[in-house]
Order: sequence, then structure tokens, then C-alpha cells
Amino acid sequence: MSYKKENIKAVILAGENNIYAHSMTKSLSTLLWPVVGKSLLERLLLHLSDQGIKQAVICCDTNSELLRKLIGKCDYPELEFIEESLPLGSAGCIRAAAANDKEALLLVFTAGIICLPNIDLLVKQHQQGKADLTVMFNPSGQDNKVTGEFAGVYVCQPSVLEYIPQDGYFDIKEGLIPGMLKAEKSVHAAVLPERTGNFRNWQEYLYAVEDYLENRANKDLHMQIFKEDNSRIIWTGDKTNIHSNARLCGPVVIMEGTTVSENAVIFGPAILGRNVTINEGCVIVNSILWDNAKVGKNCEIQRCVVDNNIIVGDNKIVEDEFVGRNLGQIIINSTSKHSTVKRSMNKSQSVFSPKFSKADKLIPDALRSNSKMATTCLAGGLLIIALLWSYWPNFTDIWKIWQSSDEYSSGILVPFLAIYILWSKRDKISQVVIKPSVFGLFAFAGTQAFRFFGLYYMYSSAERLSIVMSIAALVLFIFGWRFFWKVFTVLLFLFLMLPWPNRVQAAVALPLQNWATSSAVFCLETVGYEVVREGNTIHIGQTVVAVAEACNGLRMITAFLVISGMVVLLVNRKWWEKLIILISSLPIALFCNTVRLVVTSIAFTILKGEYWERIFHDFGGYAMMPLALGLIVIELLLLTKLTTEPTKQETIIVKKKKS
Repeated sequence: MSYKKENIKAVILAGENNIYAHSMTKSLSTLLWPVVGKSLLERLLLHLSDQGIKQAVICCDTNSELLRKLIGKCDYPELEFIEESLPLGSAGCIRAAAANDKEALLLVFTAGIICLPNIDLLVKQHQQGKADLTVMFNPSGQDNKVTGEFAGVYVCQPSVLEYIPQDGYFDIKEGLIPGMLKAEKSVHAAVLPERTGNFRNWQEYLYAVEDYLENRANKDLHMQIFKEDNSRIIWTGDKTNIHSNARLCGPVVIMEGTTVSENAVIFGPAILGRNVTINEGCVIVNSILWDNAKVGKNCEIQRCVVDNNIIVGDNKIVEDEFVGRNLGQIIINSTSKHSTVKRSMNKSQSVFSPKFSKADKLIPDALRSNSKMATTCLAGGLLIIALLWSYWPNFTDIWKIWQSSDEYSSGILVPFLAIYILWSKRDKISQVVIKPSVFGLFAFAGTQAFRFFGLYYMYSSAERLSIVMSIAALVLFIFGWRFFWKVFTVLLFLFLMLPWPNRVQAAVALPLQNWATSSAVFCLETVGYEVVREGNTIHIGQTVVAVAEACNGLRMITAFLVISGMVVLLVNRKWWEKLIILISSLPIALFCNTVRLVVTSIAFTILKGEYWERIFHDFGGYAMMPLALGLIVIELLLLTKLTTEPTKQETIIVKKKKS
């Protein structure tokens, strides 16, 4: 079926309640993020209008005043605005957008797209696939095969509405596509000839703009060229003030009203928005500065996005950051000025003005920095090998304890759980800048002194504690403070794999044994049994149940500490909620141990024989694990109910009248 342009409707997903929003800029819709003076929304609407698309629907949330003001200024023939206070999901937005016209072909665009594809091409690829739904992918560079890199564009037949529920949240990837495939409907994957520059966070936005400047800007930009060296172009707007001693290496876009002072260095790809001020001695590398940003003297901005109206003080260094208002007027750590740029330049880059000698030092400094990093990693690797060799007897000793001791058998899970926790947080951890810290060496030396203290006085627990302390010191040395604080809680979690010191275990064993016996006797009497207690022995009629030291609950405590520690590290809750969960592991462990003793005692009055006694005694503890997890889940639900204020939400639809 062929479609005329008037029968095609564009659906733009701009809601802050979906994954396309950036958590650090919730006050500013992604569609308002600028690319060379125009917001993504303006670029998208102009592109659709130029391509002959007359109908467009924008789905966004209630924090959209700026978006609505901009929409009011756009001269677009038929424009609808769907405001969703309750998340609808990407497929739910399609449902809302097609509510008044269920015959139109739907072109769905996610919020963050820089280079819009040709509409005729989208429709053609969709029709060639003979599909109900077409998912567009960016080219991979390898025979244009689909590699899974989503381009941020869908093409939908009106028939897809049959597979979207009438209300509620519904997603395309997780709901609509699986539902259509289950119904044996056709879903087509098509590869676009050029990348769309779609993004989901500020890092991807930065890379998408860099790709645009290097590969597409020469065709699209209608600005005057300040200087050009092969493909390294410097574009400038009106009334720019660029000092003759400034060093510029394109591609760089400098918008109107911007000032670049003496001895400043700008390495592209980079964009300086309107009325930006770059003071003398600054170095800007692969960064985007939005309108009215001001950078003080002798600053370094590397691989950053700087929000509107941000003031960066003198002598600041910021790397791999989104510099936003919600983090404070100035979020950069105050550090001494240095001139090392860690990202080395391409060989094809050149510098225009030969008068300024400071920039000439940047490349050697970068090489020295990379060399220093390689040396540090090599030294760290050798230290890890030496650490494994040195602690091997302690590792084998801990392994034997895990295998032979019921109290500490759960410790064997801790290293694997720690790896899983790090893997689940890999996206956040991978964004941390790695800066090796010499303090890690001093910390490592301190842990080894602590270890030799344990060796000298024959405190095996001190040697075991030094294992985790040494790992933490090496992490600090190899990866630096930022990475260390990012994984600090996981490093603390590793202490749970170690057996308790003998003195601590001896001090708590007898009180725990007495508590276990007393609580079991109380519960048995409560349910109606006649019980006589003699020390740690319980008499129930003709049945005698001895509460041995192994039944004191220490195994429950160590196991549930591991469970609650894992939950605390994985759930996204406030710190005090996590603290409550962690502290509650002790009463939960004691409660579960009491339940185990009561059930075992009652079972011994009914079932006779060593076989059943062994079953209830040895495996009763494992049955308490689901109970403990259930109690933690109930605790999380209660905390959610107690801390979440109910809100009344409604869906509002605002439609712009046709002119």
C-alpha cells in the first residue's frame, strides 16, 4: 500500500518518563538540547516540514513548559501536543497519537536524533520489507549489516494498534514487538545509509555531535568559514571576537557573540554556543558549551557538555562531566592547573597560529600521560600477581574454612556476588575517569604492615583482613579516587567472605546459643507444647532436643548478612532505607533460626530415626533462605508504602488549532 505525505503522521517521543531523557537535565527536555544554534525539536520539525509531512504529534511529560513555548513559535501546519503525567511507554504514545486517525502511516522518532533520515527512504524501506513494523538501524560499516545499534526510528502500519492495549504503559521493544512476533506478524529490520546520530545520555550526545561535525556539517551548515585546513574547518557566527593568539583546530563551530581570548586553545570537534566567553589560557578539547557559558582563566575542559549560563571559575579542570545547574553553579573540583590533555590528537589535526607555544606542549604531555598510565597499569599488574603469590596460603586456609564450617560456608558466594554487582553497575562505573593515585601505594604499604603485625603476634584474622585491605589499596593505586569511591561499598562487601576472629566468635556463640534455646522454648509453649528446659536441652514429652553450639544461629547471621548486603548494593533506594535493610538482617536471622528450631523440635516428636533427624538438622537451614528473602522483600514493600506519597495523575491532551 502506497502512502501520500498527507497520510503520514510523525510521532515524537519526548517524555522525561522514558529512557530517552537524561537524568541530570530533567528540567530541560532532550528535544531542547542544541546543535549549532537550533534545538533538536526545531531541526526535526523543519526537516519534517521540508519533506512534506503535515501532521506531527509530540508526546512529553508535565515538565514541558519550555517545550510548549518553543512549539508555539514553530510554524507547523498540524501539530498535536500530548502531555502524559503517567508514563505511557513508547507503544502507549503511538496509541495516544493515533487515537484520532487510525489510518495514517506512523513515523516514530525518539527524542535524541541529530541527523534525520530522508522520509521517502524510510517509507520505501518499510514498503520493501512488506512488514507491519520496521525498525531502523544505523549502518555498521561492514556491508551495512544489522548490528543491533538502534537508529531511534520506527515505521508502523496502522495495524500495529491491534497489538497495543487500550490503556496503561506499553513499550515497543519489550511489549509490541514480542506480541507481534507471537501473533506471527512481520517485523522488519532495515539499515539506513547514514547514521542518525541518536543518543540517550550526554556522553552519546557528545559523540553524536562530534560525528556530525566531522562528517555532515560541511554539507548542512550555512555559516561563514573562519579558517579551513583540509576537512578541519572553523565556522563562526556574527560578532565573534577571536584573539589572534588563540589556537584553533577544527572542526569547531563558534556561534555569534562568543569571545575566545588570548592564548586560548580549542581542539575540535567542539561547539561554542552563543555569547560564550573563553578567557585567556583556557584549553577546550572535544567539548560542547551551551549559550552564555563562561570559562575562567587557565581552565581545562575536556570531553564535557557545559549547560547554559554556567560559570566555571579560574584554574579549574573538568574531564568527562556534564556541567549542569542541578549540580551547583560550579561543580568542578578545585585543583591546581596543569596542561596535560589525556586524549591524544589525531595525526591529521593541525594548529593554525604558530605564535603560541603552550599548545605545542600538549601532544608530548599527552604521550607522557599515556606512558605513565601504561607504567602504572604494568606496576599494578605485577603487584596483583605478587599479592596472589604472597597470600596463597591464606586463600587455601579460607577455602578450607568455607568447606568445613557451616557458619562461614556462605563466604564462598561473596566474590562471585561482588563480580555480579560490579557487572550490573558497569554502565556507571565505565563512565568514571581513571586517575591512578600514589596514595594507593602508601595504603598498600600500611596494609602490609598490618599483615606483618598479624604474622608476628600470630593473629590469623589480621592476615585475612589485610587481603581485602590490600585489594582496596591496589584499586586506589591503579584506578584512582573516583573509581575507588564508586566501588567502595563493593569492597566493604568483600569483608563478608572472611571468617570472624576467634575471640569475636567465642564471645557471641554462648549468648546466641542461650537465645536460640530460650526463644524456641517460648514458641513451643506458645503453640501448646509442654516443654522442660535443662541448660541448652529441650524436653518435649519423651523427645529430647539438644541445641548444640552449631545451632546457635551464627550460620544464619553470616548467610543473611551476605543476602542483605547483596540486596542493599543492587536496589535503588535511599541510604537510610538501605541501612534499615542491613541492620534488620540480624533480627531476621535470629527469627529464622528460632523458626528452624521450633519446626525441627516438633518434627522430632512425630518422626523417628536418624535419617529424618539428619534431614531436618542439616537441611533445615537452607529452607530458611526463601523465608529470609521473603521478609526482606516485605520490608522493601513496606518502606515503599511508607515513603511514597500517593499522587493523583491525569492525562491532558492539548491540540494546536489549524491556522
